[in-house]
Amino acid sequence: MRPLSDSCPKPLMQVQGKPLMQWPMEALARAGQVHQLINTAWLGKKIADHFGLQPKMPGLKHVQLQYSNEGQDFGRALETAGGIVRALAQLDEVFWVIAGDIFIPEFDFGQVHMLRFAQSQKLAHLWLVPNPEHNPLGDFGLSPQGMALNVPKGGENHLYTFSAIALYRRAFFQMPACDIAAGNPQGQSCALAPLLRAAMDRGQVSAELFTGIWADVGTPKRLQDLNSLSILTPKAHQT
Repeated sequence: MRPLSDSCPKPLMQVQGKPLMQWPMEALARAGQVHQLINTAWLGKKIADHFGLQPKMPGLKHVQLQYSNEGQDFGRALETAGGIVRALAQLDEVFWVIAGDIFIPEFDFGQVHMLRFAQSQKLAHLWLVPNPEHNPLGDFGLSPQGMALNVPKGGENHLYTFSAIALYRRAFFQMPACDIAAGNPQGQSCALAPLLRAAMDRGQVSAELFTGIWADVGTPKRLQDLNSLSILTPKAHQT
C-alpha cells in the first residue's frame, strides 16, 4: 500500500467515508460483540489514538476496546497466529478474528454463528469467498459436508479464497495444536495458514461460502476502486 501506508496504517485508510477497520467493528457491535481487541503493529499508535478505549460510532453504545501492541512490545508484527497467541488471555473460549484490511460490508456477525460453532467439535470455522483476480488459484477447498480442505492448488481442485474472517476456539492456539508458549512472551512470529492446514488434515476445520461484497484492500488501486463504488447500506444497518 505504499506510499499511502508510509504515514497511515492500512486499517485506518478511508473506505466509503470511514476507516476500513471500522466497518467490521460496527458490524460486530450491532451483533452484540461490543468487547473487541485490536492487534497493532505498524503505526499502531495512530489506531489507538483514533479509536481510544470507548470509540464513538453512530448509533452504537458501550463499545469497549483493548489493544495488543505488537509493534510497541516487539518492534514488529508477530503475524496472525503469533499475535493471537500473544492476546489469547484476553479472548473468550470462542471468538471472532477479522483482518483489518478487508472490506465486507454485508457480512452478518450474528450470534447464531457463534452458537452453532460452539456446539460443534471443530477448532475453527472459516468463511471462504470466490477467488478474486489477485488470487485466482484460491487457498482452500470446501467439501459438500461443509469441511475446509487442505488440497493442492491447480489441477482439478476447485478452491476458494480465505476471506480472513473466522471463528476459533482457544484450543486452536494452544498446545498441542499450536506449539507457541502461552502468551508468546518471546514474540515468536507465526503464520496462520500452516496451523489451519494441519487442523484441516485432522478434520477440525469447518467452512462455508460467502458470496457478497468482499475485497482485500492490498493495493492503492483496490482502495481507489472501492471508493468509486456505490455501496447501499442495508436499512437494518442504517443509523
